[in-house]
Amino acid sequence: MINVGKADVSIFIIRLALSLTFIYHGSGILFNTFTGPGLVGFANNMHFPLIVAFLVGLAEFCGGISMLTGIFVRLGALAIMIVMFGAIIIVHLPHGFDLQKGGMEYALTEFLLALSVFIYKAGNITLKFKKGGKL
Repeated sequence: MINVGKADVSIFIIRLALSLTFIYHGSGILFNTFTGPGLVGFANNMHFPLIVAFLVGLAEFCGGISMLTGIFVRLGALAIMIVMFGAIIIVHLPHGFDLQKGGMEYALTEFLLALSVFIYKAGNITLKFKKGGKL
């Protein structure tokens, strides 16, 4: 029996919020889903090389999957933190803090949520493989 406490539920809720956001945005970049820009559109809009757009989309999508499953959660949190740090510096910081003015409010929140997962790890609500490759 797995012992699940309040902290495990809390960190799972944070992971779930991160997973929904980053699977959504990452798939929009990588696969042009959910009216996302796709790789070329994102690269052109951000004035990034195509490889950078791919890496951003991959970090977001895989980071979101990691948050959802709890597998490689610290690596997923780190990927999200790197993308959000870049978003804060490149896109949002010149507009200040206020989200309604294009500021860093939301990106900073996502960064800090990922940091909390990075520090705490996944908790006990995860898809973990036991010895022998079984869930």
